[in-house]
Amino acid sequence: MKTLRIAMFSWESLYSVNVGGLAPHVSELAEALAQHGHEVHIFTRNQDMMPYEIVNGVHYHRVSHSLSGGIVQQMDSMCDAMHSAFWESVQRFGNFDIMHVHDWHPVNVVSRLKADAGLPFVTTYHSTEWGRNGNVHGSWWEAIEISHREWREGYESSQVISTSRALKAEIQHLYQIPDYKISIIPNGLNESKIRMDVDPGKVKSAYGIHPYAPVILFVGRMNYQKGPDLLVKAIPAVLSNRWDARFVLIGEGEMRPVCEDLARKLGVYNSCHFLGYAKESVKKEWVNACNLMCVPSRNEPFGIVLLEAWDAGKNIVATDAVELIDNFHNGITVYQKPESIAWGINHVLDNYADGQLGREGRKLLRDRYNWEKIAEKTVEVYLKATG
Repeated sequence: MKTLRIAMFSWESLYSVNVGGLAPHVSELAEALAQHGHEVHIFTRNQDMMPYEIVNGVHYHRVSHSLSGGIVQQMDSMCDAMHSAFWESVQRFGNFDIMHVHDWHPVNVVSRLKADAGLPFVTTYHSTEWGRNGNVHGSWWEAIEISHREWREGYESSQVISTSRALKAEIQHLYQIPDYKISIIPNGLNESKIRMDVDPGKVKSAYGIHPYAPVILFVGRMNYQKGPDLLVKAIPAVLSNRWDARFVLIGEGEMRPVCEDLARKLGVYNSCHFLGYAKESVKKEWVNACNLMCVPSRNEPFGIVLLEAWDAGKNIVATDAVELIDNFHNGITVYQKPESIAWGINHVLDNYADGQLGREGRKLLRDRYNWEKIAEKTVEVYLKATG
């Protein structure tokens, strides 16, 4: 197979600015592509690091840019810096075969480079502005501009990658991207990245939780899209079934104070632990120590947190916004309603041993969501785009 020189553009990665779930996808996909013999360059933001570095076989070009203005203005500045860095890298390494852009943030630079050099690009959608706003079209200027850029990258790209069938339907509905242009390639996770040996009782005790109390874990942004309020509203019905259940919520966002206030009003605050932003080590510890992972999302383009829970062999209850679950086989699917979420949690606590569903999920992680297979499928898309 032809060896490709790939220019990947993302506003985050594991070895630059690390914001969320996009970072591991970009870096781990790039590493898998490099292991297949391709030359991968990631153009991303800088945060007090070297402008250029090779990490795990991947070339990182980190750019500094103005942080004035809102997110749109900052991304414009980032794209200008990436444009300069790209041409500097061409002088040093030679011409690229393909560009790959992740989400809307770098769309201006790939659009400009396509016009400059006729270089095709592939777009991976990880989410949409509509979905991030909780399935609502934002009426403010930034939301409208971001949505326009999401449309433009789909229109100008040679090929489009969606991480799930649900997201494919979403981007086709929003941006009228033709079916022939879209490939569904899932997110991935390196097996045993999350799994670790912990004493669940010790982890729980360190937070004042009884060692044998069942812990339901939420990990994600505390915003409307991720539905933490739906989980909090479900807590009274869970406690009526298991009075000793405890809820650990990891994540920061505008809904954290809302959820804390809601827990107080419902009289369940003492059963909750709102940890806010937590280090990766703390998150891994809790994923391995919990009894059940709950994903109460209103919109979930993929759901990397499910792969993390499966890696740790954990049972999962998730809303029907998540499409990865084979119901009653590797998890439980519920409606986006507090009473349904409560039913799912109670059903798992009452009828399944710890990890019974999670073990089936771990098999799926190994077979379907490994980076080697994902890299192979991604190269097929690159060849379509360059053909």
